[in-house]
Amino acid sequence: MIVVDSSVWIDYFNGVETRETALLDDFLGEELIVIGDLILAEVLQGFRSEQDVRKARAALDTLVFEPMVGRDIALKAAGNYRALRAKGVTVRKTIDMLIGTFCMENGHRLLHRDRDFDPIEKHLDLETV
Repeated sequence: MIVVDSSVWIDYFNGVETRETALLDDFLGEELIVIGDLILAEVLQGFRSEQDVRKARAALDTLVFEPMVGRDIALKAAGNYRALRAKGVTVRKTIDMLIGTFCMENGHRLLHRDRDFDPIEKHLDLETV
């Protein structure tokens, strides 16, 4: 399964053409795509009109939903953060550490456009698309 980060969804809904949005377009209807609570909140909070929120929500509701954060993921994400810090690498956003850890723990690949995931991929074996 593929988790699509909010960095890609935001570009996708705004009509921004990138390598990642093209991949997302190819994956829709062909691959199982997971949307998690953290990503759902990040994407939907950015819309200004209720009409746009309803349209986006209708599209996102067709995806596989999985809660991303619980005690186990929180503890593992904290450990992953500390492991990266020990290597001299700091991930700027806790939410990205949580998403990356969720993907690693559940065997999901991540499609993203956010440099915070790069050290997680490099040092902790996050599998990306």
